[in-house]
Amino acid sequence: MPESPPLAGPDAPPPGPDLAGLGPDVTGSEPSGPELAGSAAQAGVPAPSGPVEVDRATLRLALTVGGLVLAVLLGFGLGRLNPPPNPVRSGAAAVAAEHTHAPGTGAHSHGGAAVTQGGDADAAGLSISSAGYTLAPSAVEFTPGRAGELRFQIRDERRRAVTRFAVVHDKPMHLIVVRRDLTGYQHLHPTMAADGTWSVPLTLAEPGAWRAYADFTAVADDGRQTAVILGADLTAPGGYAPRPLPAPATSTAVEGFTVGYTGTPAVGQSVPLRFRVTGADGAAAPLEPYLGAYGHLVALREGDLGYLHVHPEPARDGDAVTFWLTAPGPGRYRMFLDFQVGGVVRTAAFSVTVA
Repeated sequence: MPESPPLAGPDAPPPGPDLAGLGPDVTGSEPSGPELAGSAAQAGVPAPSGPVEVDRATLRLALTVGGLVLAVLLGFGLGRLNPPPNPVRSGAAAVAAEHTHAPGTGAHSHGGAAVTQGGDADAAGLSISSAGYTLAPSAVEFTPGRAGELRFQIRDERRRAVTRFAVVHDKPMHLIVVRRDLTGYQHLHPTMAADGTWSVPLTLAEPGAWRAYADFTAVADDGRQTAVILGADLTAPGGYAPRPLPAPATSTAVEGFTVGYTGTPAVGQSVPLRFRVTGADGAAAPLEPYLGAYGHLVALREGDLGYLHVHPEPARDGDAVTFWLTAPGPGRYRMFLDFQVGGVVRTAAFSVTVA
């Protein structure tokens, strides 16, 4: 250890005694063992065994310190050889880490395999912010029945407007709007200005609380893509008269077409739902590609308006369009199927109860 520099000033210690006048035995070399013993004998005192005891004490101290240092080094080495176990990931996290999904789709498994709840298995659209992105509408109040315009931005963690989005299912942005009683469903596709502001014509037909969902895949500065579904409340002032949810059914009529499905949604399982569209003559309708597929399905949960966004298998199964749907929990849901025939997009709605 280096010596401390000498102090100066009022805090300096008083000078020690002048040892120069005490003779060469003090200021010179230390007397040898025989000289010390002889001096002691002349004084009538037995020769001290001090040097031997000092050596033994020093040896014991060195052994003790060495043992402590060795124990510390051994403990450190064992810690490096046996690191603490990694945190156990949830089932959803493990699935997300080991399985690559197409942009804009969540984790899923086919063939009825069990899916651990949490993460991608949960309903989306319940928050205005998620995964570092925020939905920022410029206005949320609309006059019932009057055409207006919805304008909004998607902002990142630094509150910058995001301007890079991946095209998923033919569009960079899918906007779903529905009233809280699950009526008035609309599937819109806004356009984006250079500053990242999205806009779309919007009419809220009746008074009440409405919900808007922005479904998109943002592209970060480093090129990383993140699929996100954000939700925000809209308002149409006036007397709100909610309608009861229609009874569950697997078939419905839409503008001269009959739309039905087979399959039973289940909690925590990815279940196939096969939809068929027939015309007035009972023959399969000539479905046309819409948003890169032969149908587009959205499911919303009654109560909290949790959002499930599912898409069909790439190929049709005969005259059927197959979707894989995982219900995040029990309850009543409203499913909305968009399909296109003759260049016209129509929507078939179904109520379903998941036990």
